[in-house]
Amino acid sequence: MKILELKNVNKIYNSTEVKVHAVNDVTLDFAEAEFAAIVGPSGSGKTTLLNLIGGLDKPTSGEILIDGINLAKLKSSQLIDFRLRNIGFVFQSYNLIPVLTAGENVEFIMSLQKWSREDREERTFELLKAVGLESRINSRPAKLSGGQQQRVAVARALASKPKFVLADEPTANLDSKAATTLLEIMEKLNLEERITFIFSTHDQRVVKMARRVITLEDGRIVSDDKRE
Repeated sequence: MKILELKNVNKIYNSTEVKVHAVNDVTLDFAEAEFAAIVGPSGSGKTTLLNLIGGLDKPTSGEILIDGINLAKLKSSQLIDFRLRNIGFVFQSYNLIPVLTAGENVEFIMSLQKWSREDREERTFELLKAVGLESRINSRPAKLSGGQQQRVAVARALASKPKFVLADEPTANLDSKAATTLLEIMEKLNLEERITFIFSTHDQRVVKMARRVITLEDGRIVSDDKRE
């Protein structure tokens, strides 16, 4: 079943000196429980495409449909609410809230969604256990390693049971061991929770593990390799 469709999507940035076609006529769809990597050289449009899918940016033209809802047609307040309920994000720089504990960071989205305290606490412990950090539930980010912070970020992204998770270079700041551990955890959660993961990455470890690899060049799709 398709949960995400992109139809003839373009993103053009105009300045006084140059016009950049960052995403060029991209048509794609994703199904439930995919584990996909978007790859390509720097400047190929990977991050821009991920931002468009996540509703962090709007296309110049084309449609981005999640369960049939066109993101480009939503007002800002509607888009914020839609992202909150449907999309999880994992960023290269972790983006944890430094004054909150690991548990509070995971709970944050659920609090915004008005989950009950009991349900929030149960889901938080369940996810931190899944990423091997239940013993650090009361630790603030400054007391965690980079790999541990990124695992908390993954738990936070999954907290509200989104339809899919967008991960922009999630292993870029991690050493080899931490990156491998993180990817194994993400793959396990992908299979167990049936949540689609879409990565933007240069990391060959991610590419090897992905079950679908989409290659971009100059904003265009040049290959779409499904390995399943």
